[in-house]
Amino acid sequence: MTNYILRFLKLNFGLFLYGLGIIVTMRANIGYAPWEVLHSGISQTLGVSIGLVNTAVGAIIVVIVFLLGEKIGLGTIFNMFMIGLFMDLILILDFIPLFNNFWIGTLVLILGLFIISLGTYFYISSAFGAGPRDSLMVAVTRKTGLPVGLCRGILEVSVVLIGWLLGGMVGLGTVISAFAIGFCVQITFMLLKFDPTEVKHETFGVMFQNLRNLKKHN
Repeated sequence: MTNYILRFLKLNFGLFLYGLGIIVTMRANIGYAPWEVLHSGISQTLGVSIGLVNTAVGAIIVVIVFLLGEKIGLGTIFNMFMIGLFMDLILILDFIPLFNNFWIGTLVLILGLFIISLGTYFYISSAFGAGPRDSLMVAVTRKTGLPVGLCRGILEVSVVLIGWLLGGMVGLGTVISAFAIGFCVQITFMLLKFDPTEVKHETFGVMFQNLRNLKKHN
């Protein structure tokens, strides 16, 4: 049970870092992040809230990665909801300033991308299941055999292009994020000697079975 508690804390710490990283990239003030370009583009096209689009896109990706053979677990579902909650909390506390200098903003953006990469490491390594978008990254990496950073970069560039065609806001920071996030993830995982394709994620069924077994032994 202690192992589950520690893994659960690791999961949520990773999601907090992920949300923090997103806010840091936003406060850099030099352009929307790639997925937000897509979300804003769909939101404008369909006339619905960007929050609803965020959740809907996540749900669609969950179906896709499930069909590609990736495990769906607690972390997958928590990712869909907790990152947004952490982002709202960070925005309410308002402890990250808005940067108006381009060069400082660029450095802050890169910092945010590394925070996102570190958050990705923590919550994926908790083995409760990767979030929808990172599950897609892992699935593409597993299916193609390409480096994880390259796969992440391809996905980011693709969603930016689709979002831009739908009317989403694209800035220089978007371009930097689209190309740099893959390198940030690759460097972070390399430094931590972490291969996300080797993580054996627990499905809900396996998790519940393990918890029942723990209760029996107690």
